[in-house]
Amino acid sequence: MTTQSDIKKLSEQMAGSMNSFDDIKDFQKQLMQSFIDTALEAEMEDHLGYPKHEKADKPNKRNGHTKKTVRSDTGDLEISTPRDRDGDFEPALVRKHQSRISGLDDKIIFLYAKGQTTTEIVESIKELYDVDISSSLVSRVTDNILEDITVWQNRPLSSVYPIVYLDCIVVKVRQDKQIINKAIYLALGVGLDGKKRAAWHVAIRE
Repeated sequence: MTTQSDIKKLSEQMAGSMNSFDDIKDFQKQLMQSFIDTALEAEMEDHLGYPKHEKADKPNKRNGHTKKTVRSDTGDLEISTPRDRDGDFEPALVRKHQSRISGLDDKIIFLYAKGQTTTEIVESIKELYDVDISSSLVSRVTDNILEDITVWQNRPLSSVYPIVYLDCIVVKVRQDKQIINKAIYLALGVGLDGKKRAAWHVAIRE
């Protein structure tokens, strides 16, 4: 495992070549890309059961690489995923057909909750993280959240909550092309098993 001392030594070695925050960002991107490529090779080694360049009397062998671009917090990364002849290698770190390896979904949801439109979210992600995303991606992420909310709203509730906590928070939301304050009243119920569960919430404009 990398220790704080290892990180400090690496920082000291690289400090002389870093003249701006852009240099630091580029180095972070290269480091991330190198780490992913190395980790994928380690996954392939574990899958095949023998190290790279070592001869082994096994039917399944390495079969080149597939290059693809994935989006991350440090920008777009060009990664190289190893292939095997049998075609049954399933990498865990970056799955097949996976196009994002970061918390971009969380960032999109955060900006959405702040009341930003789809276009504004695309522009914010580009400005903050230098990553190009499409409006359709933002829509898919927010639609998934709406589906989760619908499932939560339709879940069965217990008939008895011995203890109920009530609270209220005020948030800013976008409505009718303007930002308004809404009071969200929350009810947290304690079930017979002692576990706390959000029972319901309602939003009322102030």
